[in-house]
Amino acid sequence: MDTFALVVTIGVALGFTYTNGFHDSANAIATSVSTRALTPRAALAMAAVMNLAGAFLGSGIAKTVSEGIIETPHGDKGMWILFAGLVGAIVWNLITWYFGLPSSSSHALFGGLVGAAIAGGIGVMWGGVVEKIVIPMFVSPVVGLVVGYLVMVAIMWMFRRSNPHKAKRGFRIAQTVSAAGMALGHGLQDAQKTMGIVVMALVIADVEDAGDPIPVWVKLSCAIMLSLGTYAGGWRIMRTLGRKIIELDPPQGFAAETTGAGIMFTTAFIFHAPISTTHVITSAIMGVGATKGTRAVRWGVAKNIILGWFITMPAAALVAGLSFWIVNLAFL
Repeated sequence: MDTFALVVTIGVALGFTYTNGFHDSANAIATSVSTRALTPRAALAMAAVMNLAGAFLGSGIAKTVSEGIIETPHGDKGMWILFAGLVGAIVWNLITWYFGLPSSSSHALFGGLVGAAIAGGIGVMWGGVVEKIVIPMFVSPVVGLVVGYLVMVAIMWMFRRSNPHKAKRGFRIAQTVSAAGMALGHGLQDAQKTMGIVVMALVIADVEDAGDPIPVWVKLSCAIMLSLGTYAGGWRIMRTLGRKIIELDPPQGFAAETTGAGIMFTTAFIFHAPISTTHVITSAIMGVGATKGTRAVRWGVAKNIILGWFITMPAAALVAGLSFWIVNLAFL
């Protein structure tokens, strides 16, 4: 096994985690920043710490990524397939970040893996793709929309006789907790996805055996890179989530964050399903906003975001396939 290929692939995997951090950091903190519950820097610092903590909470999603999407490839070719898949995901992350579109880093990664596997002649576990990726891709936004709406309705009913100004101050404080929960869930979900890729690379290189516990250094390195990327910030996407979908107030921000965090923890611990934090929080924001009436949600922005959801996987797959073709010419 070419050690160079292993080192490069792990390095690119950590690079993907970094882009995931600054791309998806907005998911955890956009609502808290837009309602002025937290300053941008304080929110980013808190999210970075909670992302780091969340990465150590489990390993079920990492196993799903490393064993349930594509067949484990072998040899130098297998390593470069992983490399090409990661390149596809990174390129799409950078494109969507540039345009301020909150697409899913998770689905960019999955699309990249599938595209590279097809280009490299490796089997794709389509049953796992459908069960663990496609179905959650459609179900999680619907759940986020409905639960976000119901949570906001419950809050409005419970605090219907409260002084509005006092209630908003209280929810602004509560948002510190809900944003922390959202960031913890982001670390739990997204750091594990990269761990799964690194573990697959180690298995290909015969450094680890399939089924072995995830090495501590893998968990730590993925968690640190996700946290560093988070602290780098994702201001373009933060503006989209925090301002352009609806004008959020503290109770709405709390409802959206609580909904998003609850769904992420449920899917991670019960179903081991690697869902998109972007899909969940975006749909939760729309559900919360719909309690003010359908006109309160800027559906034109929402339509562009949803279009990005459907484009992400095939676009990342195409970039990954092209990347593997280039690598195949250069190294294989």
